[in-house]
Order: sequence, then structure tokens, then C-alpha cells
Amino acid sequence: MFEIKVLNLCDASGQLVRSRNVKDHNLKMALEVRLNCLLPVFTSLLLSLVIDSHPVSERIFSSTAAIRAASNETIKKAPDIAAEVGQYADLAKHIIELAVFGAAQNRSYRRLADFTDTVGNRVSGSQNLEMAIKYMHNAMTQDGLDVHLEPVKIPHWVRGQESAEMILPRAKSLAILGLGSSVGTPPEGVKAEVLVVQSFEELKRRASEAAGRIVVFNQPFISYGETVSYRAFSASEAARLGAVATLIRSVTPFSINSPHTGSQTYQEGVKRIPTACITVEDAELMWRLAQSKQKIVVRLIMGAQTLPDADSFNTVAEIRGWQHPEQ
Repeated sequence: MFEIKVLNLCDASGQLVRSRNVKDHNLKMALEVRLNCLLPVFTSLLLSLVIDSHPVSERIFSSTAAIRAASNETIKKAPDIAAEVGQYADLAKHIIELAVFGAAQNRSYRRLADFTDTVGNRVSGSQNLEMAIKYMHNAMTQDGLDVHLEPVKIPHWVRGQESAEMILPRAKSLAILGLGSSVGTPPEGVKAEVLVVQSFEELKRRASEAAGRIVVFNQPFISYGETVSYRAFSASEAARLGAVATLIRSVTPFSINSPHTGSQTYQEGVKRIPTACITVEDAELMWRLAQSKQKIVVRLIMGAQTLPDADSFNTVAEIRGWQHPEQ
């Protein structure tokens, strides 16, 4: 049969989730088996296009016919696939009943709550991460999975103490979270006037204003996939123009004055400047102040630093096949 390997599981609900997707999983496996059987056919077709001495038109015609024949063969076997998947209907129903109404009801939520309450946030290289790895190793072992740990080196970044305060036009504390791998500020922090922009294009248009400033990005949320680029690349884009730090509006459509952190990337050959996320509310506030031509000054203090790589583990759980567990 087959085995499943899961790397770095983050909660104890994975086994249940996999079980509830038995039908989809087996359909996928069956399709993969059929496709694997056709690989030699397609490989030989590709080779024939290169080495066959027949004219090109004949080779294409013969290849097309072979592909059509292979496709027809697959279509003929579709009922077999449906029948195979259908055999798991009772098992799928049993799993759903167990999860929704039976002994496993709310079990995933309880496990996740216990995990986050016990371990908390777990930044790469932190003691909390090691606690999380031990927790999950024990939890999955108790569930009867074949679990082992693989030693690995991982980045070790420490956020440290951090704070931000708007000094002008009035005093206001700003909720911030340093972005992953950010450099820190000097111990006394960075105090500078703020330039607020809503896009990379606006930053380019106002490039002459960026030198010596803390650039605040108040980009509107469109989608996570599109908007997250501001969190990832804003520090380097602003640093190219001489900015001393960046504050990024949290990449989220909703906020309760809550900053959302994440990773960011420094570009090669560009000065590394401190970067942190701020709340949607504070980004909007500074945007409104900027639109009313008010001077904004912020003091930013970040104790972030990157330490040598730390020792850690990959957590690997295996569900072995029952017919051919040795494969």
C-alpha cells in the first residue's frame, strides 16, 4: 500500500482531518495509480518523436492515436474506480458520525486549545518551539502513530523588547510586532518623521521624500496572496530610497487594534532597516493625519536580533499501509 509522512505538524487534529477525507484520498490514490500506469506509454511516444525515422506527420498521427487509445482505456476503467471508492462509504460514514456526534466530538478543538494554552507562540529557535515538538511527539505517539524526530538546524531569530510611539502631532502608543528576521534599532531607538504611502507605486512617485523617514505602508487589503508582498518586501523597497525604518499595516481584512506579524525578506545588496507591523487602525490614523498635512513623528525601539542557527527537530509521523507495510 502506501505511507503518509507529515512534517512539522502544528496541532493534534491532523489524524482526524485525514480520516475524514478518506473518500477523496482514495479517489486521488486510484487516479494516481492509473496515471502511473500510463507513464511508460507517454514516455515511448515522446521518444518516438525524436528517434523515429517516419515523416513528422506520420509520427504525430501515430502518437495521437496512441494517446487516444490510452485515454479510452482510462475511461473504461472509471467505473472500476468509482466502485473501489464506493467500498469506503460505510467507513467514511462511521468516521463522520464519530467526529460529529460520537466520542471525537469537539476533540480537535479541545486538543488545539490545550496545545496553544500550554505551549503558546513558538518562534523558530525558541524554547516554546522545543516544547511544541515534544508535545506533538507525545500526542501522536499516544494516538498510535509511528513517530520519530529528525535532528535539523533552524534559524534562530529573537524579537526582543519593542515599542513604538507617535510623538507628533500628539502622543500615542502604537501596537507593533517586529517582522521575522528584522534587524533591531539602536538601544535609544529611531526617531524620525513619517512618510505614509498606500502602494509601492506611490513610494516611487514620492521617492525624494523618503530619505531619513520612517515609511508607513497603509496598503488596502485586497487578498492575502496579493497584499502580503508589502509585508515581505517593503523594508528593502524603502531602504533603497534612504528610509530608516518601515511600519507595515497588518495584512488582514479585520482588526481589533491587533497587529499581525509574519516573515519578511531583505534583498541582497540593500541596507537592512528595522521593520514591524502596526494595526489597521493606526495605519489609517496616520494616513488621515498625513492627508490633512500634519507632521507625524514616531519613535521606534526594537531589540530584534538573529542568533546562530539552533538545534531542533522535524517531527515525522507515519501511517503505514496494511497490505505492504514494508514499501
